[in-house]
Amino acid sequence: MARDKSTLAITNAHVVPIEGEPYDGTIAVTGGRVSAVGKKARVPRGAEVVDAEGGWVLPGLVDAHTHVGVWGEGEGWSGQDTNEMTDPVTAQVRALDAIYPADIGFTDALVGGITTVCVNPGSGNVIGGHCVAVHTHGRTVDEMVLRSPAGLKSALGENPKRVYGDQKKAPSTRLGTASVLREAFVAAQNYQAKQAAAKKDKKPFDARDLKLEALAMVLDREIPWRQHSHRADDIATALRIADEFGYELVIDHGTEAHLIADLIAAKGIPVLIGPLIVSRTKVEVRNRSTVNPGILAKAGVEISIITDHPVCPIGYLVHQATLAVKDGLDPETALRAITINPARVLGLDDRIGSLEVGKLGDLAIWSGDPLDVMQRAHRVFIEGEQVYAWTAPEEE
Repeated sequence: MARDKSTLAITNAHVVPIEGEPYDGTIAVTGGRVSAVGKKARVPRGAEVVDAEGGWVLPGLVDAHTHVGVWGEGEGWSGQDTNEMTDPVTAQVRALDAIYPADIGFTDALVGGITTVCVNPGSGNVIGGHCVAVHTHGRTVDEMVLRSPAGLKSALGENPKRVYGDQKKAPSTRLGTASVLREAFVAAQNYQAKQAAAKKDKKPFDARDLKLEALAMVLDREIPWRQHSHRADDIATALRIADEFGYELVIDHGTEAHLIADLIAAKGIPVLIGPLIVSRTKVEVRNRSTVNPGILAKAGVEISIITDHPVCPIGYLVHQATLAVKDGLDPETALRAITINPARVLGLDDRIGSLEVGKLGDLAIWSGDPLDVMQRAHRVFIEGEQVYAWTAPEEE
């Protein structure tokens, strides 16, 4: 479905562009991209004018770690496509191929002002497969895609050792999991060397391997390594292996990242922290707290806040940020943690995450400050097209 590329002007708004100072006035979108921002922004001729009535306009929120569309809520096994748990290494599989655009989670995302999500494979495998960044509205996943792949998912800690330990096969321990990772990367390095040798000798290379090609993309730093890790020792292992193989590392979850925040900050590694408002269902998340994002940020770690939907319902993304502010996170950092920071992790900060001229017209009109739990997204736009509007319940 093609987006409506007509010109849109939102007037009488309190605009929070994320990059730049907030202002009261107008923001314009032309041809699907932001065409005017700032106090002097004017309404383009022929534009569709939307009166924000003093509401707040922010870029569409971004959740960089979800399973929306691949983990259907209330559907049991028929809607569960997050983990291909038949092999500890399934680098070749793609979340893209399992996304159901009609999943109610996408509607919930729009209600929460979220216009972009990264859909990840699960954490049952040591290497789970390709992640994909998509818009939260569309008929087919192909028209929703913003970046594919947006990373390669891997897991340390309890999940893979439980899954394969229960199957009486490797890995059944943390040391076994680390070994599987190293073996996979060495195999990918050997694969790259054979490709290079064939090219040098001007010989055909007819031994394609999708699994090793996926890992080679990480070694070549084409995409980040998305490392599921909760406990501080698992995070330290993630840092160690990344140093060994030289890839771009992103820490997903980072429940105990605050315990080694200085080490993470020194390496400039981003942490996608969350989910924050769920129960402590296993040992490795027993230190979960809404205090932790503020500790990480103060240590100099770039944080993004994530829901891990449906583990935490995706519509609660902004509420997690609010609770983190209540427990010490700076409000400006909290908004960046659900906009520009996750956009940067996804390699999309040149297109989304802030309201700047030339970026996509992905934005939402809020009734007020999104960090106030009583406010809501009234209207949501993707590339300037309205994709959601709140309707007040009828009074009896």
